[in-house]
Amino acid sequence: MPRIKTPALADRRDWRRSQLIEAAAAIALESGGEAITVAAVAARAGLSRTSVYEYFASSADLAADLVIDELESFAAALDAAAKSGDSPLVAIEKWIEASLQYIADGRHLLAKALNAVDLPRNRGAAIGAAHRALLAPLRSHMSEIGITDLDFALSMIQSTTDSASRRIESGDDADQVISSTTQFCIAGLTALTR
Repeated sequence: MPRIKTPALADRRDWRRSQLIEAAAAIALESGGEAITVAAVAARAGLSRTSVYEYFASSADLAADLVIDELESFAAALDAAAKSGDSPLVAIEKWIEASLQYIADGRHLLAKALNAVDLPRNRGAAIGAAHRALLAPLRSHMSEIGITDLDFALSMIQSTTDSASRRIESGDDADQVISSTTQFCIAGLTALTR
C-alpha cells in the first residue's frame, strides 16, 4: 500500500485549527456568535464533534480563540498602516484611517457578532493583551510628538473613532467621516503637545 504524503503533524494541527476557526467565523457572521457550538462548527468543517474537542475545550474556548485571532489580525493591519507613515503624526493619521476603513469595509462584523458571546474568564488576559496591541503603535508615536498623558490622549482617540465608527455603520459617507475624524484627531493631538 503506498504511503500518503501529509504535512508534518504540527502543520496539520495548525491547518485543522484554522479550518475550525474559519468554520466558527462563518457561523458567527451568518447567525451570530451565540450560534457557535461544537456541533455546528464540527458540521461546518466536516468533522466529528470529538475532533473539535482535540483542539478546543468548549465552544466558548473556540470563540475566545476566534476573538483573539481577529484582534491580532486587526492589530497587524493597524501596525502595518502606522509603519507606512514617514513621521509620527503621519503614522497616527494612517492608524486612524486604517481603523476606520476596517469598519467601512465591514471587516469588523465578525468582532461585532462575537460581542454577545460569553467568553471564558481564564482567557481574559489574552483577550485584554490583544485589545491593548491595537493601540500599541499609537503610544510610541504619541510619545515621539511630546504627548505626556498618553492614557488621556488614547482615550480621546478611542472615543472619537468609536463615534466615527457608529456614523459609518449608520450609513454616513465613510470617506468623509474618515477624513474629518482624522483631521479632528490630529488637531486635538497637536493641541496636547503645546
